[in-house]
Amino acid sequence: MFTVDRATIDSTGAFLVGELERMDQNLNMPLVSVKWSRDISMRSDISIADEVSSFTNTDFSSVGGPNPTGKNWMGKKGTATPGPELDITPTRNNLTPWATEVSWNVLELASAQQLGRPIDVQKYTAMKMKWNMDTDEQVYIGDEVLGVPGLLNLPDILPLAAAAAWTATTDPDVMLQDVNLLLTDVWVRSGYAICPAKIGLAPELFGLMTTKKVSSAGNISVLEYVKINCISFQENGEPLNIVSMKWASKRGAGGSHRIVAYTQDEQYVRFPMVPLLNTPLEYRGMQQSSVYYGKLGQVEAPYSNTISYLDVPAS
Repeated sequence: MFTVDRATIDSTGAFLVGELERMDQNLNMPLVSVKWSRDISMRSDISIADEVSSFTNTDFSSVGGPNPTGKNWMGKKGTATPGPELDITPTRNNLTPWATEVSWNVLELASAQQLGRPIDVQKYTAMKMKWNMDTDEQVYIGDEVLGVPGLLNLPDILPLAAAAAWTATTDPDVMLQDVNLLLTDVWVRSGYAICPAKIGLAPELFGLMTTKKVSSAGNISVLEYVKINCISFQENGEPLNIVSMKWASKRGAGGSHRIVAYTQDEQYVRFPMVPLLNTPLEYRGMQQSSVYYGKLGQVEAPYSNTISYLDVPAS
């Protein structure tokens, strides 16, 4: 029988190894999934000196000529010509600092180097993972402590409700109708200016659409069927981009799965952030450390009428 003395275990990954024990030298990191960089555009003008990110929405108004609600006709001898008026409304959101310290002492570093498991690289990897996980949550659902929303729970958007849950027996045309209902909602609310080019949905719904076939012949999945038979393909000339979003699982009303339709473009929806920076390596006695820092804002939707939600009951 072989035992491991826990007192010999430290952050460098040094263990007592028996003669007949084969230690796998690979470092098996935690399994995480972060997709924020795939699903939203970054706001490109934010710097570490900024404390607030803001944008404006402008409304136009103009009166007509002889008919105030008509066209701007005028007579040859007319002297009064109406002009357009502007109403500009600003929206401001805080940029919240994010920081963490990566540190180790020289004894840990020496031990890790001898073992071939560099502690400085591992701690940097752990820090990057935490940064990406925090950013992922901030992008999709915001933060309860700060009271800010994300892409999947913007307060300005009233979710639509699917007719019924999607199951293995649901008619593919019913799924297509639900998707078209979602896309049409944006199309109408945007004055037929924008038809969404992308939808994100819960993994449960994504998996169902991928595995379910349109017919018993098994020639095409519901996912591919919806991509090329929805109004987005006909309007935009490109297949609808359908992706899974883990944060959409049971995110809707009453524990339903949420589907979001939007166009991934910085003009319509974006996320302000300052990428990671770091201080110079600091030496404090036996300790070496560096602070990594950045800033995270909240999802901005200057055109919230280009986004829509559909809640599908969980089966």
